[in-house]
Amino acid sequence: MTPASEPRTLRVAILGVGLIGGSLGMALRSAAGNRSDADSTNAGSTNADKLVVVGLDEPDVLQRAIELGAIDKRAANPKHAVQDADVVFLAAPLSANVRLLSEIAPHLQPGAVVTDMGSVKTPIKHEAADRLPDSVTFVGGHPMAGSEKSGIGAANAFLFENATYVLCPGGADVPTALVRLIQSIGARILVLDADQHDRIAATTSHLPQLLAVALSGYAAHENEADDNVHRLAAGGFRDMTRVADSSFDLWAQILAANHGPVLDALAGFSADLQRLRNRLAAEEYKDVRSRFDNARTFRESVPKSTKGFLRPLADVFVSAADRPGALNSITRVLFENDLNIKDIELLKLREGTGGTFRIGFDSDAEAERAIAVLVSDGHTAHTL
Repeated sequence: MTPASEPRTLRVAILGVGLIGGSLGMALRSAAGNRSDADSTNAGSTNADKLVVVGLDEPDVLQRAIELGAIDKRAANPKHAVQDADVVFLAAPLSANVRLLSEIAPHLQPGAVVTDMGSVKTPIKHEAADRLPDSVTFVGGHPMAGSEKSGIGAANAFLFENATYVLCPGGADVPTALVRLIQSIGARILVLDADQHDRIAATTSHLPQLLAVALSGYAAHENEADDNVHRLAAGGFRDMTRVADSSFDLWAQILAANHGPVLDALAGFSADLQRLRNRLAAEEYKDVRSRFDNARTFRESVPKSTKGFLRPLADVFVSAADRPGALNSITRVLFENDLNIKDIELLKLREGTGGTFRIGFDSDAEAERAIAVLVSDGHTAHTL
């Protein structure tokens, strides 16, 4: 009789168990059937008999990660985290990921795969080539997912569902183990060159962040001369500047790491903005109309069903009477139907006539369900 084969264990190390790393752990363990209340050996689409997720972070963070089911085991240091690991995810801030490369390099087993989850790919690609042994494969990674919240407490097993996950393998094929892990969390893989990724990120993420900061700053300056500016800077202005309240501590590392492409994007946009100003000054409105048409065409071509560099909300507009408790009646029915409000804003309110609330949801599906339950409760609700 042929003896039964030993169960194969896929060991994954996550270095940095915050929002991204914690969500990754929860998603991987959920896909593998390794829930906190059961010791399942069905690893599903990861193609292993058992998945073990090891986390590295501060002790209190690891304790919370254990409680939330984000990891199976905690490591005391980088060496213990990556020993015997098949795949290592670097999910710390950009500068910390670079430092971790040197710390883990001597302790990686031959054939291990190391990938990062940062938003800039070229610098760490070069650092990995210098610091990791030839027996290890490095693949740059950038999941297009995030939240306005941070930390392990905000981790969500569905964070990567339907999100684009960029991989930058540096010329070699992406290892099968990494592909299966990422597919198991519901993400869609897009393979790009690291330099190409960083140019695109500069245009679609880093430039919009700076423009939102600049536009908000300009409006604040104008508001010093006329404090009616902020009273009129409502819906459209808030939509365009939604990311202006982002943390500079986070963005300082991103802007420094992608310095060249960001400067190129700013220069290109500045030149285009000047051309638009010239057309307006010359009253060449036919050219301006063409710009509007081209902008509309491109925007309509941007996929609405997938998460990208900037994750927009799905907005629902709800009419409300000018009476006490109007907002409470709206939020109550949403709460009772497990609909999570991501953003809310009163667009207008005329005394005695009522106003309109813009309520942001995480997806179009949630927005559609919100409209259904609100209308059923007697409210007037719609999307644009």
